[in-house]
Amino acid sequence: MRHPRSGPGKKRGRGPRIPATTLRKQKAALANVDQITGAKIPKSFVFSRGKLPSTLRHLQQDLRKVMLPYTALNLKEKKRNNLKDFINVAGPLGVTHFLILSNPKSLPHLRFAKSPQGPTFTFQIEEYALAADIANSQKRPRCPPGIFKNSPLVVLSGFSGLGNPFESLVEYFQHMVPAVDPSTVQLAACQRILLLKYDKDKEVIDFRHYSIKLQPVGVSRKIRKLVQNNQVPDLRDFKDVSDYVTKRAGYGSESEADDEAATVSLPSDVDKLNQASRKSAVRLQEIGPRMTMRLVKVEAGLCSGDVLYPWPVAKGAVGKKGKVTEEEIEGQEETEDGSEDEMEE
Repeated sequence: MRHPRSGPGKKRGRGPRIPATTLRKQKAALANVDQITGAKIPKSFVFSRGKLPSTLRHLQQDLRKVMLPYTALNLKEKKRNNLKDFINVAGPLGVTHFLILSNPKSLPHLRFAKSPQGPTFTFQIEEYALAADIANSQKRPRCPPGIFKNSPLVVLSGFSGLGNPFESLVEYFQHMVPAVDPSTVQLAACQRILLLKYDKDKEVIDFRHYSIKLQPVGVSRKIRKLVQNNQVPDLRDFKDVSDYVTKRAGYGSESEADDEAATVSLPSDVDKLNQASRKSAVRLQEIGPRMTMRLVKVEAGLCSGDVLYPWPVAKGAVGKKGKVTEEEIEGQEETEDGSEDEMEE
């Protein structure tokens, strides 16, 4: 005997079916939330307004690497795009911060803006060096691709006691990358530092980007390479294994001269060499880019609104091309054409 169903189109033993679109929205919402802290993960767009020379285009790409992994590394701007286009795209993608490069008639400018309602901090870039320039100046440059899998640790120095607008600027810098919980953070994920230091004498901000490397105290460089590479070294020129370990020719002895102030006791194991049972030395190596910036303007909105902080520019700063101005040239030919704007992680 057949029993009637409990309702039209319903089957026993099954719950309500969730539409695929709802599942996608739920998955996207979870991707925008830090599973540890529960806070919304800040994401960024780094783009330009107006035409940029080749060096500033490289600087733009370096800044995108600094903001990885929560930025669009391959973001392309079309010639017809305006600021409203980026704002409209930012909402659905969860983008909260804009870094906007421009090159008006004075010095290059970099704007840090909070989407969608501001504020906006405009900086004049007085000096800068690309990541490639930093690497070329080093004997042993170190920038493995794996260090960009996690956001940098933001370190602020010299901003205490300055009042507004620097208090709101500090708040912006603190929230443009995901927050770190010291009790739950994994040490292996802390591989980069973004240092923002305010020079009160020159009234400029030094922008520095470093990689973090841990080295066990008292372990020579050859032993470190032997453990990390997991390969048998070439011992043809040595009579005994001890000769390979003790011979100092051909490598530096930086591990023997560890600074006590730079050593830490790890609370947990990081890798095979850096373990909780021994001390490790913290090494910082600059990977770039490097900038010296001066705050010239603060606006209440996103690149608009009331001016909260004007900076009087001295006549000596006027270039040969004309007066110093902070207005960007809208409608100029963009640096390069590309596909539609997209956020890639």
